[in-house]
Amino acid sequence: MAIVLVVEDDEYVRSAIIQELSRRQHAVRSAGRALDALREITQNPPDAVVLDLGLPDLDGAEALKMVRSVSSVPIIIATARDNEAEIVRLLQAGADDYLVKPFSGDHLNARLDAVLRRARSATPPPLLCVGALSVDLNRREAHLDGAPLTLTRREFDLLAYLAARADRVVSRKELLTEVWQQSYGDDQTIDVHLSWLRRKLGESASSPRYLHTVRGVGVMLITPR
Repeated sequence: MAIVLVVEDDEYVRSAIIQELSRRQHAVRSAGRALDALREITQNPPDAVVLDLGLPDLDGAEALKMVRSVSSVPIIIATARDNEAEIVRLLQAGADDYLVKPFSGDHLNARLDAVLRRARSATPPPLLCVGALSVDLNRREAHLDGAPLTLTRREFDLLAYLAARADRVVSRKELLTEVWQQSYGDDQTIDVHLSWLRRKLGESASSPRYLHTVRGVGVMLITPR
């Protein structure tokens, strides 16, 4: 069972999707407007979202960008639009899957099960430890040598993402996509946050302990030897 948010302005379609998902034992919440959906996602995070594009207050593509700026919840786009270029654009913008209306309940459920499996398998353990550095994902707290680190929201997200991939090089493009939830942007933004993070870890780019830059490739959080 999962908590699923259905974002659909057509009452008939919304009711049909809710009925189908409820029949399969999912706990279903719904919203008919993009801003209501965004509020629901931030205040009562669901396990997955089924998002229509033709919403009355905001185009679904814009709603997708707004959701991705605050949440990594799996999102299935459900719409009558079947333009291939738009499907590609939405998937690149952060959608996890795409369904063209009309679709069957079995089809929706199969896609939902698939994105939930991927999300659950990708979920890191709640406590990440890299050497003397610990990152508690549930409490959103980090400690170094037992002392708490004072981090901004973005610094914590960046540290947590790197800690979950310790000893592996992560490209700036991947950081921009996964941490900043942007498909394009300026590397300088990432470099500035890395500099702040290094300072709080008590190190520098010229004398790194945890955060190592791999020139021309990306950055890596390593276990000190």
